[in-house]
Amino acid sequence: MATKPMRTGYGLALVVALAGVLATPARAALFEDDEARRAIIELRQRIDTLQQSNQRAGDDLRRSGEDTSQMRRSLLDLQGQIEALHVELAKLRGQNEQLARDVSELQRLQKETAQGVNERLKKFEPGKVTVDGQEFVAEPAERQDFEAALATFRSGKFADAATAFAAFLRQFPQSGYVPSARFWLGNAQYATRDYKEAIGNFKALLASAPNHARAPEAALSIANCQMELKATTGARKTLEDLIRVYPASEAAAAAKERLARMK
Repeated sequence: MATKPMRTGYGLALVVALAGVLATPARAALFEDDEARRAIIELRQRIDTLQQSNQRAGDDLRRSGEDTSQMRRSLLDLQGQIEALHVELAKLRGQNEQLARDVSELQRLQKETAQGVNERLKKFEPGKVTVDGQEFVAEPAERQDFEAALATFRSGKFADAATAFAAFLRQFPQSGYVPSARFWLGNAQYATRDYKEAIGNFKALLASAPNHARAPEAALSIANCQMELKATTGARKTLEDLIRVYPASEAAAAAKERLARMK
């Protein structure tokens, strides 16, 4: 009877041991399934990650392509703007060159105009003149009228010249031309045989300007007028005074010859 309990205990142990043996492959299979599932899950995650990365790369590539296209369009627009600027710059250079030419021409015209104005103004401004060795300041009108009267005399129009010189003396009584104007007026009157008037102008010259270059000739002309008027005594005295006052003059040499002929 004692043997049965022991067998019964041994059998229980054997059953437990057998159950453990039988249970081991089942747990191993269970473990292998879990690892496979984890591997599958990780693989799926990797695939998902890879797909997401590919999708992001595709998006980035697409955006990069769009950016490149946009950049190309921007570059084309910029190139067009640069070319337009080159054209505008060329136009501006042409306009600047034309403007420079216009300014140069304007400056030339202004210079010529200024010179012309100055020349015209000089015609109305007093200036220094030298007549018969005498230097003085004369108004343009004085110079013009005197030269015109002298030109008339030299053309042989003695009556017109006498009128012109007489008018000059009335208009410019204080002019530096007066001594010369009286000399030529006397000569014009002598040429028209107005001897008395001629003598009066020659004497006026000697009285107002005895040291004038024309004074010796004026004295000789007085003697000539006196001889034309048959005033021989007065002519002789005039010639003698001429020789005494202006001994070195050509008129004095001529006076000596005439005095010799009068004896």
